[in-house]
Amino acid sequence: MRAPESMLLVALAAAALAGDAPRIVYSKSFPGSVPAFVEIGIDKSGAVTYKEAADDDPDTFTLDPASTAEIFGLAQKLDRFAHPLESGLKVANMGVKTFRWDDGGDKHEVKFNYSLDENAKTLHDWFERITETERLLADFKRSVKHDRLGVNEALVNIQASWERKRLAGAEQFLPLLDQVAKNDAFMHMARERAAELADAIRASTKPKA
Repeated sequence: MRAPESMLLVALAAAALAGDAPRIVYSKSFPGSVPAFVEIGIDKSGAVTYKEAADDDPDTFTLDPASTAEIFGLAQKLDRFAHPLESGLKVANMGVKTFRWDDGGDKHEVKFNYSLDENAKTLHDWFERITETERLLADFKRSVKHDRLGVNEALVNIQASWERKRLAGAEQFLPLLDQVAKNDAFMHMARERAAELADAIRASTKPKA
């Protein structure tokens, strides 16, 4: 097979695969807030990318199938972002939010500051939860590496988010929770809290009988 034909087949195969894997991308730009920018991508498999600067290498994790299905279901209810979502009301600036649907040739994007659409609110809250989760994880990692006395406080914040059902992709915390729970270099209180959280997260992922 000649090289140009081979390259064409590879390109066609990639396009076919992309068509089978719709992707939702959310971004929020709000200078002066923390974070000032965030971009989150989710594909149909549940694979998530998260970054706080456009040129960052993204953090990655996987959402459970039920959460992924809910997010994509909300996007479908919003007509895959083919229609405006802005309320038009005179409200405070809460950051420019963008929903983007990318499924091969089917691409739609909508921007808004504030929406009255309940499905848009729920979908936006999912991305807020992901942002909160990734910032909690980043703080936990920093504490484990640089501030052992601060680990328990980081764990208290993670536990509070877990109890409010705000953690997204909670299993991504397990390796670090196990590391803390088994390491005598950390305070006993922190080790106990880490072990309890790890047990709770694992219990939540077990199939129900």
